[in-house]
Amino acid sequence: MTEEPIDLGRVDSVSSSTYTVRTDRPESDGTLRWDSTTIVVVEARGGGRAGLGYSYTDAAAAHLIDGVLAPVVTGRPIDGTGSSWAAMVDALRNIGRPGLGSAALSAVDIALWDLKARLLHVPVATLTPAFHDTVPVYGSGGFTSYSDAELQEQLSGWVEQGIGSVKMKVGREPDRDEARVRTARAAIGNAGLFVDANGAWTRKQALSFAERFAEYGVTWLEEPVTSDDLDGLRLLRDRSPACMDVSAGEYGYDLPHFRRMLAAGAVDCLQADVTRCGGITGFLAVGALCDSHTLDLSSHTAPSVSAHACAGVWHLRHLEYFHDHVRLEHLLFDGALTAVSGRINPGDGGPGLGLQFKTQDAEAYRVA
Repeated sequence: MTEEPIDLGRVDSVSSSTYTVRTDRPESDGTLRWDSTTIVVVEARGGGRAGLGYSYTDAAAAHLIDGVLAPVVTGRPIDGTGSSWAAMVDALRNIGRPGLGSAALSAVDIALWDLKARLLHVPVATLTPAFHDTVPVYGSGGFTSYSDAELQEQLSGWVEQGIGSVKMKVGREPDRDEARVRTARAAIGNAGLFVDANGAWTRKQALSFAERFAEYGVTWLEEPVTSDDLDGLRLLRDRSPACMDVSAGEYGYDLPHFRRMLAAGAVDCLQADVTRCGGITGFLAVGALCDSHTLDLSSHTAPSVSAHACAGVWHLRHLEYFHDHVRLEHLLFDGALTAVSGRINPGDGGPGLGLQFKTQDAEAYRVA
């Protein structure tokens, strides 16, 4: 006797709202300065429940969500996250998929996964291949705007919490980079030390810094040159010290982008951002691409969503526990995930992503 398939119903509505939250202090990296973070939040309703999704992007993404993507998703089966994703990709054809379009799509896709999982009373991670029960994290911040004391306090604080590796920004003032790395190493002892130049260096600068940073035990060199320079990344991958992995990919918005990076042999570990690369559906596809190359994938920021997506990636390296997003997610959501002893358990929350939006608290930050 076979069981009847569960009918979760259809998507009744999709809507968005946008919030901008000031950072706790001014921040900068090798190529950008900022003092606030904008998040576009999506609510997908159906079956008597609401699913949440979001992307860290510009408020303009909300116009695409409400005007372009919501109409093609509304009325579709809730359990058809794949068909809804494909319909959104088609709807963005003449608008442009990379960039803002993909960020909007990602937020809606995440909300649809959350809605489906809530109706099934399971965490989103359970609906993925679920290769991992918990996900390792590394602490990420160390902005170039920080004083040496602020840098040491933040990085050492993560280590004291049991996080085994930490990442700092470099590249804004090359003359100070080595001294700042030395300061960081003194603060964290034997913990893992990663650096991220955000594409600020030239190829020759990056080669020089790779050799010098190896002396301080740096094992992760992120975006030493712009991620558009695949030949440059490959050069650095070939010539950097053996202890140091070259990584990039956080600005990938579709599978062809990631395929080109892997075909070029540009990275030792690929990165992807679940709020940019097509949501959970897109992130899992990037994971499969990495599997086919036996190459690790690391997730970029947005920890409360990324942890669920990471559970479904076989060749997973780790998750970026980014200072700004950890702070903002706990500010705006009940149930935001917290690292314990250097790992996140995506099953710690309730069904779906386990998040409840703090509507009243968020109103003070609403911009649209």
